[in-house]
Formats: sequence, structure tokens, C-alpha cells
Amino acid sequence: MKNPLANPVWNALISGNSHLAKGSERVRFFDGEVSPFAGLADNSLENLVELYELNTSERPVFLWAKQPLVFPEQWTVVDCIPGYQMVYDKLTVPECKATGIIPLTKDHVTEMVALTKLTKPGPFGTRTIEFGNYEGIFVGERLAAMTGQRFHPFDHVEISAVCTHPDFLGRGYAKQLLLSQLTQILDSSGKPHLHVRSDNERAIHVYKALGFSVSMPVYFYLIRKNQG
Repeated sequence: MKNPLANPVWNALISGNSHLAKGSERVRFFDGEVSPFAGLADNSLENLVELYELNTSERPVFLWAKQPLVFPEQWTVVDCIPGYQMVYDKLTVPECKATGIIPLTKDHVTEMVALTKLTKPGPFGTRTIEFGNYEGIFVGERLAAMTGQRFHPFDHVEISAVCTHPDFLGRGYAKQLLLSQLTQILDSSGKPHLHVRSDNERAIHVYKALGFSVSMPVYFYLIRKNQG
């Protein structure tokens, strides 16, 4: 098998997240409230046209790519966000005294959506929690920080939605949550990875300090259907 992280969204849609997938043999996507991401067996013009035909939603769609793409006339590129894929190759996790971490449930969705709208770690909808394994730290009644797991391409697991409310930066909450996720993933024989915008220097510094390394530059395309 080729490296699942060479096309992680597609590989997640045909393996660990297949229960949330819609589409065909070569084009798959999530319900928009779960995730706006689509995955293609390969980013060919033919598959991009098929995505246009299969996905009847008018919501914008995100595509992951490891190189710049050319789109057919059916699509308009709203944005192209450069980033990095980072992997954790270590077999152990640094010790860290974690305090106050709790599992997040559907009862917390309102707070989760509000925090991601404020901090913008990536797209997060009312059903994104269905990916599972989200955790958070509350300060009083306020969700101070959270993270979870999103795409599961075979034995690889993506850590996602890493975010801290601006009022609670510098307290080490993100580090505690990341180490908790790493421990869970390694304990289940998974291989952790994550994605980050290339201009998010603060997050990249945190990830490298924990032991993540850059595996490749990537692009996140936000595309919208043309009408008519």
C-alpha cells in the first residue's frame, strides 16, 4: 500500500471514516455539517467534474493537495491555503501532568463551535464531533481549550481542532491536550499526524517542541460551484 498520508482525506473516506462518507468509487465527501472536505482517488479533472455532479450541496468544498491544482470551469477557487503535514514518529510521549481534561460530547457542541469560530483552527461544524475523541479544558463555565481527532486514514490518526481561547493562552492547555491525544493514539497502535497553516508559526513551534516533524508542504483549496 502507498503511504496513506500521500492522500489522507481520500484514504480516510475509504477506511477509518468510511461510515461518514458519501460519493462513488473515486469521489467521496462528508456531509457539510460533519466536514466540508472531499477526497478524490486522484486530483484529476475527471474526478473534479464528478465531484461537482455528485455533491449537490451549494456549500464550498475543501480539497487537500500535495501540489498546486488546475480546476475545470465548473469550480471557482475561493482560497488556496498553504500548510504543512506534520508527523509524530516517536514511540513514546513526554510526561506531562494533565489536569482538568474532560471528554467533549454533543452537549458541548455550542461551546466547541464558538471556540473554533473565534480561533479558526480549521473548519468545524455542528456534527464534526462525530469524528470522535474530542477533549477539552474548562475554566469555570468557559471552554478554554480543546482538540480531537478527525481523519483516520487506515492506521494513521489526524489530531485536529487544536485551539485555545485567547484569554487562556500561555497556560499549557494545548500541550496537555496534545499529549493526551498522542498517548491515546499510540496506545491504540495508531500513527499520529496533523496539519497546520504554514503561517501559524506559534503552533508549528509547539508541535516541533513536542516531537512532530514536517513531512511535506500541502495545499488546502476552498472551492465553490459555479452556477448555470
